[in-house]
Amino acid sequence: MKKKEKVNLFTEFNIKGITLKNRVVLPPMVRFSLVGKDGYVTDELVDWYEKIAMGGVGMIILEACCVARDGKLRDNQLGIWDDKFIEGLTKIAKVCKKHKTPVLIQLHHAGFKEEIARVSEKKLDEILEEFIVAFYRAKKCGFDGIEIHGAHTYLISQLHSKLWNKRTDKYGDRLYFTRELIKRTKDIFNDNFILGIRIGGNEPTLEEGIYIAKEVEKVGVDLIHVSSGIPDPSFKQDQKIDMPTDFPLDWVVYLGVEIKKHVKIPVIAVRAIKKEMEASYLIENNLVDLVAVGRAMISRPHWISWAKKKYIFRKNTGGKLL
Repeated sequence: MKKKEKVNLFTEFNIKGITLKNRVVLPPMVRFSLVGKDGYVTDELVDWYEKIAMGGVGMIILEACCVARDGKLRDNQLGIWDDKFIEGLTKIAKVCKKHKTPVLIQLHHAGFKEEIARVSEKKLDEILEEFIVAFYRAKKCGFDGIEIHGAHTYLISQLHSKLWNKRTDKYGDRLYFTRELIKRTKDIFNDNFILGIRIGGNEPTLEEGIYIAKEVEKVGVDLIHVSSGIPDPSFKQDQKIDMPTDFPLDWVVYLGVEIKKHVKIPVIAVRAIKKEMEASYLIENNLVDLVAVGRAMISRPHWISWAKKKYIFRKNTGGKLL
């Protein structure tokens, strides 16, 4: 039996033909303060992404870009519902590539919350078409791939949800929208243009999250980013699932660790990972493939070099992980 290679936070990682210089990902975070109400990329936003790329992160996932004018989560959100957005989005792709940092774009629609079962089939057909057109538009911008936003109670999470999706038409098959979107855009993906999806690992249970992960793997997704979905309302506290009391990190990270056991494609864990030892714990124990560091990267764009110093000090002094 082949021995597992020893890895750490700074080990390279390949997803098809895309090479990440380390295991740290900047997750999609909507930078409301840097985006206007018109949906266009601003110079300030380009500068911020360049700063993160210069800091040495392994991969960047660009914040949620809305596929339809009426699908925004807030007025000041990036758009991709028209060709006029291509120029600005291309600038972000270029500055990331200048610093040899792969960058995916996250595509999003806010949806209809609990009303998803009442939305007409025609409207969902139209949104599916808007997603498909946005996929082709995203490729023109020069990104290294696309991440579908299927978490956080937005449209695709609503459709995946056992709690909210009580439809009786074709969209009542909770993964119909996702499968159809992937099937109808297969031709644009290859070794150098990859497809990821952010899923709710609790839709509303971990078992449902595992099911969704296995299904999207079957239809050709290259990368799964496990976050939160529409929770079981009986969980009143922040933690929305039962998990072992000795798990040292956030409950959403636990979802990613458990889902990783059931799929062969790479998994990103996310939420409240701020310290080098937290990120290293997940990678050195082969619990997930990649870790997302978000808010900590906003306050410290050079988080990677800071973490490397912490890592070297820990190794030299025999410091422990969690």
